[in-house]
Amino acid sequence: MASIRIRGGKLFVDFKFMGMRCRETTFLTDTPANQKKLQKIVETMEAEITLGTFDYSKYFPKSPRASEMTQLRSRAQSLVTNVPTFSEFARVWLAEKEIEWRTSYRRKVHTTVNNYLRPEFGFKAINTIEKADLLAFRASLAKVKYGKNQESLSVTRINQIMIPLRMILKEASERYGFETPFKNINNLKESKADVMPFTLDEVWKILDNVREDFRIYYLVRFFTGMRTSEIDGLKWKNVDFSRREIKVREALVDGEMGDTKTRGSNREIHMSQLVYDALLKQYAVTGTKSEYVFCNRDGDPLEYRNVNRRVWHPTLYLLNIPARRAYQTRHTAATLWLAAGENPEWIARQLGHSTTEMLFRVYSRYVPDITRRDGSAFELLLAQSKPQTEGV
Repeated sequence: MASIRIRGGKLFVDFKFMGMRCRETTFLTDTPANQKKLQKIVETMEAEITLGTFDYSKYFPKSPRASEMTQLRSRAQSLVTNVPTFSEFARVWLAEKEIEWRTSYRRKVHTTVNNYLRPEFGFKAINTIEKADLLAFRASLAKVKYGKNQESLSVTRINQIMIPLRMILKEASERYGFETPFKNINNLKESKADVMPFTLDEVWKILDNVREDFRIYYLVRFFTGMRTSEIDGLKWKNVDFSRREIKVREALVDGEMGDTKTRGSNREIHMSQLVYDALLKQYAVTGTKSEYVFCNRDGDPLEYRNVNRRVWHPTLYLLNIPARRAYQTRHTAATLWLAAGENPEWIARQLGHSTTEMLFRVYSRYVPDITRRDGSAFELLLAQSKPQTEGV
């Protein structure tokens, strides 16, 4: 039976929860009105303790014991219902799923679960997590600061954190027969992809001024549309000079070789004459030194962060070209091919896209900026087909 006592002129509650004696001081002074008010609260507490719905942190959010008692309650619920805690189920889920993922993605999911999800939900019985908990957690992520500049997490990053949480709860709901609390919670709306292709003039300016030992590297990037991980992991065994093809079969991510981004990313890229001649020159430099087409002085693959810091960004700065990621070389290749009038299906295959949908949705609007001739092809068609008569 809970009782109300007095300490230092303040009222405190003396009660038992989870078989433990708990004493919590309130901010209420000892007056008849406050005693009556607190008595009603205590009666509600006792009823919730009896029903097993008492939430310690709800009544005493600033108590040092709130977190401890909440964890004990969750563990007790887990034992009674034979449903694991979030942390326990996440461990099983990761062990079952990680065989499906390449190393870089596996590392990313583990980081998300350990750094964000376990601290928030780990001790809770997984079937007790509610929709309100998920929305509160997502809102709290927007307040997280990181890095020297103390920047907030981006919408994209917040969505990436929520994806494993959604997957874990969905799987658990199917196994333990409860409705997933993620119902009707959609991803936050993200801004459109940052696509900033270079103009053809900018491409030549970069290639004419970049460090000589990186000129071929960037030339191949600009005129093949290869991803950073693909070109950094490109090996000579996948360069077929006889067929004039670059076979994209592997990718270098975080210093480890693995599969490409998607199944569709495995492809053959046609070498233009410019790329063909450039790679012949590169073979004379690294062909007998390393299995990698582009490598450091020890024959090891390039480290893209180091290359960006020491070569890419300084070059753009010196040329007074707006800063952007080196990934924009891929976008540039797509827009140049479109501007040249190449078959869209062929372009999609070169980029590793399964359809032409993304090609037109993302890149087509940049073609006029490169050709500076928007509408001229239609005018030429009309001029060539117009009858040789006077007047309109």
